Amino acid sequence: MSFEAWVVLGVTVAVFILLARTRTPPYLILFGAIVLLLVGGIVPFEDAFAGFSNAGVATVAALFVVGTGLKQTGMLAHIVQRLLGRPTTELGAQARLIFPVVLSSVFLNNTPIVAMLTPVVLEWTRSIRISASKLLIPLSYASILGGVCSMIGTSTNLVVNGLLIQSGRPGLELFDITWVGLPVAVVGIAYLLLFGRRLLPSRKPVDLAVENPREYTVEMAVVDRGPLTGKSIQEAGLRHLPGVYLIEIERRGHVIAAVRPDEVLESGDQLIFVGMVNAISELQKIPGLAPSTRQVFKMDSPRAERVFAEAVVSRTSPLVGKTIREGRFRTTYGAVVLAVSRNGERIRQRIGDIILQPGDALFLETTPSFVHRQRNVSDFYLVSQLEAEGPPSPERAWIAFAILAGMVAAAATGLLSMLGAALLAAGLMIITRCCSEEAARKSVDLSFLVAIAAALGLGQALDKTGVARVMAESLLETGGPYPWLALAIIYGVTLVLTEVVTNNAAAVVVFPIAIAAAQQLGVSYLPFVMVVMVAASAGFASPMGYQTHLMVYGAGGYRFRDFVRIGLPLDLLLWLTAVLVVPLVWPF
Repeated sequence: MSFEAWVVLGVTVAVFILLARTRTPPYLILFGAIVLLLVGGIVPFEDAFAGFSNAGVATVAALFVVGTGLKQTGMLAHIVQRLLGRPTTELGAQARLIFPVVLSSVFLNNTPIVAMLTPVVLEWTRSIRISASKLLIPLSYASILGGVCSMIGTSTNLVVNGLLIQSGRPGLELFDITWVGLPVAVVGIAYLLLFGRRLLPSRKPVDLAVENPREYTVEMAVVDRGPLTGKSIQEAGLRHLPGVYLIEIERRGHVIAAVRPDEVLESGDQLIFVGMVNAISELQKIPGLAPSTRQVFKMDSPRAERVFAEAVVSRTSPLVGKTIREGRFRTTYGAVVLAVSRNGERIRQRIGDIILQPGDALFLETTPSFVHRQRNVSDFYLVSQLEAEGPPSPERAWIAFAILAGMVAAAATGLLSMLGAALLAAGLMIITRCCSEEAARKSVDLSFLVAIAAALGLGQALDKTGVARVMAESLLETGGPYPWLALAIIYGVTLVLTEVVTNNAAAVVVFPIAIAAAQQLGVSYLPFVMVVMVAASAGFASPMGYQTHLMVYGAGGYRFRDFVRIGLPLDLLLWLTAVLVVPLVWPF
């Protein structure tokens, strides 16, 4: 090898060591490696930064916005919550979770899906009295198993497809990988359902956030002809809500106190809850419940652009001595009072009839500008925007779903490229206000995209300097003239790198090696590309194997060995499945 090739190889090995042994963010390590090679004159600028113009990277960025639109409208959580139900066994809970997550991940990138559903699953596990550690690893695994069934399901598939196009070869269609992804998903699902209960630990999860200890009283209304109408309190999932308690129901002027689990809900019922501030904000996300005050829906700004805030009434405020209704919050402040807290005691009045006193804490739905305007005004002692997400926009949920369906249809039929379909869908999410511009900007994980783009530059360096060709020749000496054995070796190398570093870095580094191996053997490159895609996504034995594992690692109270225990057999099982299936679909 040339001097440049040895330098690239040395830098690549150093990158993997740093990724595996330090806590330095991957994007800094990978970007630093590219800058080092560029400054040293080892690779030219156009190769070092080729990843930043890669179609796969741009597609991942657009899909983050699409996922945010589905999240802000509450569509995905609505679908999943309706499918989750009230199982009484761990197996039933795992089955109800795994199947909708797998299906969702086929059509939506798995990373935002896990980000959206982790808090949903945590609440669900508390209400059904099942340990979250029995379900959060299956959530991550199921999102990956669904993701390998389509080109847009994982960022890895998009990145490898972008590399394929960049190398001058034709790209893959949306469901080309389904021929191997579906068998892999079926085997993975069967394994989780058969062995998950025995291999998964039962642990108390680590709290994701410290809740505000202040207790609020809030009124919610049962939506006319909504999904809760006709259901009992138990069936509606309102019996064991975490951090909040249903104390009474007001129905046509009558009060039902000491609400029984079998009490059937009717349209227009006013439900009175008492709970912590974070739990109160989560009530907004329950399909079929809406804020009791109609003022929420009369505000000028779309709900996707609103936030939750907390304000404490000051002694000099003009609101003191007035009812909330008389305070005219919507017209005066551009805000609506959803709940009130007073000295930790329940206020036995309707929200609009409460006469405000100094020190009353108000839970508001408003716009970000309210927080900035009122911080230095004497009407309130304290004004702060809550970290909890703003209210969902259920009236736009079906618009978001239609945009997602249109994106999938356009990409699947070839009407638009995957990048074009994703960019159009992201734009429509913003135009239709399914997600706000601010939320769209925040949804794009720049460090994640920089890590992918920098890894692509490193892959280019391995290819252009001849390192990939030499490594392919070494692998072929081990595997001999047998394409099937070479395929298994390529899968194994990709899998090991995925488990100890990052999935996209592993895929980018091995891709040129896989292409070179196919050329050396004189066979089709497609089987090798497919196993790189699957192996780089299907790393289950380490929390570092995929970013969704890291999302659930702390939330489920897991330890490293938990992933090894359940993930290592799954790794081996899917390795065998993919190596057997791929050559049958794409012959050598």
